[in-house]
Amino acid sequence: MGNNKQVKGVAGSSKMKPLGDKEYEKALRKLHVELVKLQQWVVSQGLKVCIVFEGRDGAGKGGTIKAITERVSPRVFRVIALPAPTDKEKTQLYFQRYIPHLPAAGEIVIFDRSWYNRAGVERVMGFCSADDVEKFLAGAPLVERSMVESGIILLKYWLEVTPEEQERRLRDRIDDGRKIWKLSPMDIKSFNRWDEYTQARDAMFAATDTSWAPWFVARSEEKKRVRLNIITHLLSQIPYKSVHTEPVKLPKRKIGKVKTADYPFRFIAERF
Repeated sequence: MGNNKQVKGVAGSSKMKPLGDKEYEKALRKLHVELVKLQQWVVSQGLKVCIVFEGRDGAGKGGTIKAITERVSPRVFRVIALPAPTDKEKTQLYFQRYIPHLPAAGEIVIFDRSWYNRAGVERVMGFCSADDVEKFLAGAPLVERSMVESGIILLKYWLEVTPEEQERRLRDRIDDGRKIWKLSPMDIKSFNRWDEYTQARDAMFAATDTSWAPWFVARSEEKKRVRLNIITHLLSQIPYKSVHTEPVKLPKRKIGKVKTADYPFRFIAERF
């Protein structure tokens, strides 16, 4: 696969010491500067970048995507997280609802789950037939080859988490009022199907890990480390240079010529 080291039994990741907040923020700040440089290069060169994030529930996809996008322009970096297909979409070509979201020149599109739903949740939860899955696994590499041949830079990441860490994170979502929205009914239904998801993952890798669109696996036991590792990796996959920009200097401005209106502004209560 696309990871540097072939690993059998992917979930058996070793426990790493968590990064401290200061160490993490310092490293992330440097990577954010590089992401801005990448953004400027993508726009200036008219590149088209598509990044796919897949993984089990609670693997850290959302947090990783947030770490990537929090300091860049939403006009360049677009995050796509599609809901369940509508009745109409269910009658269409399977890939059809994803195609309109693919990047145009000067865009980086990030899929928070993607067309690989068919190989994962749809297969495991019985939302499609075995024949549907087989056709998808045969067709996905062809669609992705077409994407790459059209000039799209395609990166596919799988975030791997152990069953113990997944359970801890899902329980944390139940107990933390700030995170309960992340827990869907489907997460609960999927919880007891670890082995089925493992089989689905392995079949997906076997069929869709290609030379033109390889899978890159990131161990996601420690959230801060995986975010830094993925950002570092994606920066290494897209050759870019700093784009020259003219120095910016704020001009002097004149204030005080306009008298403040005698108007009863409604200030909010200052409780903090």
